[in-house]
Amino acid sequence: MGMNMGPLVTTEWLAEQLGKPDIVVFDATKYLPNEPKDGRAEFLRARVPGARYFDIDEIADPDTDLPHMVPTPGRFAKLMAALGVSNTSRIVFYDQKGLTSAARGWWLMGLFGHDNAAVLDGGLPKWLQQGRPTEHGEPVAPAPGMFRPDYRAGQIRGIGDMLRNVRTQSEQVLDARAAGRFTAATPEPRAGMRSGHIPGSISVPYTDLLHEDGTFRSTAEVRQRFASAGIDGGRPLVTSCGSGVTACILTLGLRIAGIPEGAVYDGSWTEWGGRSDTPVEVG
Repeated sequence: MGMNMGPLVTTEWLAEQLGKPDIVVFDATKYLPNEPKDGRAEFLRARVPGARYFDIDEIADPDTDLPHMVPTPGRFAKLMAALGVSNTSRIVFYDQKGLTSAARGWWLMGLFGHDNAAVLDGGLPKWLQQGRPTEHGEPVAPAPGMFRPDYRAGQIRGIGDMLRNVRTQSEQVLDARAAGRFTAATPEPRAGMRSGHIPGSISVPYTDLLHEDGTFRSTAEVRQRFASAGIDGGRPLVTSCGSGVTACILTLGLRIAGIPEGAVYDGSWTEWGGRSDTPVEVG
């Protein structure tokens, strides 16, 4: 088994590991409703050799109208096994944009007890920019794996937890959305959605943790960004965003910074802003 990887791996490291029997590479790209691209179609056009497609809309709860909510442990285990994942696998997630959705895959693995997972720093853009090989077309189906989940309920928050926390403020909520969406200066991309933020939450746009090319800033810079937001690990943390995807980038940043990363609010603003019984702050 060897040592667990760090939460972030380089293109150089991945290039050396490709083809080893315990390595599983996932393209976890999910484009937003307003983006004219399809993650799976792009995956078929160009991917890291041997990569499989991790569809966050499929590896999700099919019985809710909220986007890509966490599936049951049974569903997660069944889908992971079908994708060739076992408990002994070393798993690397990347996405086609640098880093927007890959961290959601990394976080899901940890939620279901699998710590030997990482995100590819810089994603597919950096891989391509360095002239590394790709493959295309329909991938060969992997041999099925054997995955036993170990669900860690403490790493996720639901609407009831969040409503209680508005009263108690016992946990510090970090919002990964763009600052304009937090303050309500810019409207939400989803129609009919209220603007603003969960009362008492702090704005930490996930882009603040990244360079322009989608690679992570240095550990010191990430720590400094959290410190300037008043986050010192004194209170348990919960990350939130538009639909529970980029929140995971903040969670990854907390892991990199060595701050206990707490939980993710899975429903995020799609749930909170879409209800009439939730308090909203603006400005």
